[in-house]
Amino acid sequence: MASSPLGRPTRGTTGTNRLRRNDRWIAASPAFRRATDPLVIDLGYGASGVTAFELATRLQRVRRDAEVRGLEIDPARVATANEQLLAVRAGLTPFDPDLRVTFARGGFEVPLPDGRRPSVIRAMNVLRQYDEADVAGAWRTTTARLAPGGLLIEGTCDEIGRVASWIDVDHHATPRRFTISLRLAELEHPSIVAERLPKALIHRNVPGERVHALLVDLDREWDRAAALSTFGATQRFLAAVGALRDQGWPVSGGKARWRLGELTLPWEAVAPLP
Repeated sequence: MASSPLGRPTRGTTGTNRLRRNDRWIAASPAFRRATDPLVIDLGYGASGVTAFELATRLQRVRRDAEVRGLEIDPARVATANEQLLAVRAGLTPFDPDLRVTFARGGFEVPLPDGRRPSVIRAMNVLRQYDEADVAGAWRTTTARLAPGGLLIEGTCDEIGRVASWIDVDHHATPRRFTISLRLAELEHPSIVAERLPKALIHRNVPGERVHALLVDLDREWDRAAALSTFGATQRFLAAVGALRDQGWPVSGGKARWRLGELTLPWEAVAPLP
């Protein structure tokens, strides 16, 4: 347990299934699937431990030896999560009583016993209250705790998990990928994600910046594909993303990911200009 955790308490907002899109991303990541020690940190999980329980449930479908440790700066939140964990252990919740989850106090320094190093650290909605200038330092401190080949996933989502974006940062604190993840049903425009960009990008959504160009182009192709709405929002999004790729945007993955409302690009495609 850290005596002086690094960072500031988050607003604490959380909710059931809020981070389901991010859970799915972690479960599919090579950093988790190939890890020698499949320990995943839910950093700044908030006023309830539910996101850690949900993450562990989804990860253990992929690897039964997966383990999740929730870390929070606020000791009252840790106490609340441990009370929830007792209810899980007693079989009083929908979660598996044997779920491999623990909670402790900690911040960006990611304290762990016995020198363990996690395969993935998830920090969603943690840096929103910080200045953009603080981001690189937070990445360096946090990724220093990762196992070789590990991954920090840092980003933001809305309160009900329908709009999200995040950055994959490697164990050298180098950003590698940027992902948008959207619930396609009832989506008006993909650029709604502008309100939920990671701190490193949210102030860069202005003309002349790469991320702004991406959102402008994505909205344009979404509008051009409007006729495909007859066949569903998924088909419309597939067409829009395919058109982006044809224009030269280095879109990663394929239709299996795009169908989920996910769009991933190398970090260099959206990185802030100097």
